[in-house]
Amino acid sequence: MRPDPGAAAAAWAERVRAGREQSDRLREADETSDFYGPMARRFAQDPRRTDDPALEVLRRLAHQGESWLDIGAGGGRYALPLALTVARVVAVEPSPSMLEVLRAGMGEHQIGNVEIIEDTWPTEPVPRANVALMAHVGYDIEDFAAFLDAAEQAAGRCVAIMRASASERASFRLWPEVHGETRLAYPMLPELLTLLVARGAVPEVTLVERGTWGFESREQMIATTRRLLGLRAGSAKDQRLVQLVDKRATELDGQWEVDWSSMRDGVVTWRSPHRSEPS
Repeated sequence: MRPDPGAAAAAWAERVRAGREQSDRLREADETSDFYGPMARRFAQDPRRTDDPALEVLRRLAHQGESWLDIGAGGGRYALPLALTVARVVAVEPSPSMLEVLRAGMGEHQIGNVEIIEDTWPTEPVPRANVALMAHVGYDIEDFAAFLDAAEQAAGRCVAIMRASASERASFRLWPEVHGETRLAYPMLPELLTLLVARGAVPEVTLVERGTWGFESREQMIATTRRLLGLRAGSAKDQRLVQLVDKRATELDGQWEVDWSSMRDGVVTWRSPHRSEPS
């Protein structure tokens, strides 16, 4: 009953390629070198917040004295809360704008036990830790099997957080009406579980509900969704996007979204088959 690991890895890669090729074919505007630059500030969050179900799961998994490796740490939405519990966090992140948010958060909250590696994963030499965390990364990584190989080499335990469904994103919902064709979904939680089982892991999954992460303004929502859809400001498709936002977006507690339905993430844990935890 175990899937073939090569076939599972190839199926993941094919989904990523198909989604990327569709994006490239329909894109009107060039991608910037730092994609997250204009939206990085959205990832600045209070490390002591108590309204993040996935973070509560991570807090239960984290123990004093441990070292955690946060691969794709972004602005530190998980690295900084974990650093309040564990001995050390190594944050790997290539985006300069995200790292600016992370460093600002470290200063604001006086958190000094986060080591930053400005690089893509896998980095050389591979850092070692008790736990490797991959939160919302992998969706667009073609060779995700190699990515996981390096994470499992780095730590005895691994944790991943992934969306249960691509349809939960506003850009996914609006894509067909803007581009005139169905959006091809990148790999998500079901594909991750298939890949892990194929690789010989025994993953445990905790599903968590989370509220929709709204935008601070209608303008921010349009600008961010425009980037995710690859639109050129002022184009016919962009005008359609603005019309859809004006028609569907609503405000709730100072935030804007097209759909306030709750979403689900999967927090997946497994032990590395490649190495034991560091002492």
